[in-house]
Amino acid sequence: MDLKVLYAKAGLHDDLPFSVTLTGRDATGSGGLRFFGPKVTPEDMPVVASVQLPTGTWQISALPHDGWKAEHPNIWTIRALLLLAAALILVPTIEMGRSMQAHKSAIEELEAVNTALHHQMRELETARAAQAEAQVQLRQSQKLEAVGQLTGGVAHDFNNLLTVILGNAEMLVENLSDQDRLRELAEITVNAAERGSELTGSLLAFSRQQPLQPRVLNVSDQINNGLELLLRRTLPETITLHIERAENLWLAEIDPSQLESTLLNIVLNARDAMPDGGQIKINVRNAVFDDDFVLNDPDFETGQYVMIKVTDSGHGMAEDTLSRVFEPFFTTKEVGSGSGLGLSMVYGFVKQSGGHLRIWSEPENGTSVTLYFPRSLREEAKSHIGSSPAPISRGTESILVVEDDELVREHVRANLLGLGYRVVEAENGPQAMEILEQTRDLDLLFTDVVLSGGMNGRELADAAKTRRPALKVLFTSGYSEDAIVHHGRLDPEVELLSKPYRHTQLAEKLRKVLD
Repeated sequence: MDLKVLYAKAGLHDDLPFSVTLTGRDATGSGGLRFFGPKVTPEDMPVVASVQLPTGTWQISALPHDGWKAEHPNIWTIRALLLLAAALILVPTIEMGRSMQAHKSAIEELEAVNTALHHQMRELETARAAQAEAQVQLRQSQKLEAVGQLTGGVAHDFNNLLTVILGNAEMLVENLSDQDRLRELAEITVNAAERGSELTGSLLAFSRQQPLQPRVLNVSDQINNGLELLLRRTLPETITLHIERAENLWLAEIDPSQLESTLLNIVLNARDAMPDGGQIKINVRNAVFDDDFVLNDPDFETGQYVMIKVTDSGHGMAEDTLSRVFEPFFTTKEVGSGSGLGLSMVYGFVKQSGGHLRIWSEPENGTSVTLYFPRSLREEAKSHIGSSPAPISRGTESILVVEDDELVREHVRANLLGLGYRVVEAENGPQAMEILEQTRDLDLLFTDVVLSGGMNGRELADAAKTRRPALKVLFTSGYSEDAIVHHGRLDPEVELLSKPYRHTQLAEKLRKVLD
């Protein structure tokens, strides 16, 4: 500080009768540093005032020019002025220190607020990205749901037509044994109808309207029981198949035939993605989804799952292709090389089974398809592999056929008469109830699930069983209905013959129900 300026601000003058000396002691302890005024020694008996600050100690010394006089008339005035000078130095210094400390605290608070703001911004960006991803998945799910409803309805109508085509073609094959050319044409028709049946079956699987008949099984055992051999036979020698099975694998409740079709479809897609050869790896193990995992992927549910992961070293897929792989009839293969229903069928089957599905792929880095099926705590079902079917036999029982499609009804009637059964027909539920009231010797009700006339097949069967408890019931349908299927599975004790069916399948199913 400039003491001359300080004196001037305080209203003092340089011609005071005393001199002022300012010495200092810094924070390191070094003392005796004179900053202002003449040198003062203890013998001079100066008036001393000390000011202690964080940076050191300041000492203000005052001494009369002519030395001390005991009777000096202005001694108290001089002392008061000296104290005032000390205050003028001390107060601004303290205020400056407080201001600097407040400034430092403000900067620290500002930095803390800025850090918190950046953290909130990152969380907001993460939440926005998750919301955008969820919206994309929701739109994809809604689109697949809408397409599934459409394909389910189309498959239902096609299955009615295929039932008639397949059945009549089979009858022609049997009755044209002496006409080779016509018999060959009939066999071609049978094969075409069966391919059409497979196509509609894939559509129903995608739309989750194919009735599943699951049983509790060990996925690893299911792969061992013939599926691994089938998969290896579909692959050329340039592609190696490696299967890893975890120990103590949990059980899952799955339709075994649909599981085999699903894995076969995935492996065939992997094979087509490696024209020059490569490797396919199937990994089967247990998986657990906790709250943290589900939080990052809301499509999943917490719980225990059996995981099947199929990975290939093929050419992979770009992002735009990957976003459409589950759409029916979408394919990257050449025209005529695939229907585009493989992965859509896989998607529908997994979802209908209560599971989850994830697919990852990158160009030139291969593809990975992962299936998750909920763990089952029930006991493993007994396998029927190797059991031979009972021989097909005819019958003489009386059967009530209820079918609102005239072509299908006529076809079924002809088939049943050919097998030796007696047949009574009805177009809808109310007509069937009238026949039940009038006819006493009926052994079996063979009804479509979807009927016109205000009564579906399940309602008809319940009403008929109320009047005839001993009456046997066999349902048929081109796709699953909530009347007999819940959560994608047939209700207990329900017998269903899915359309289209062959002549031998009809005969076997009838005998199974009647016997």
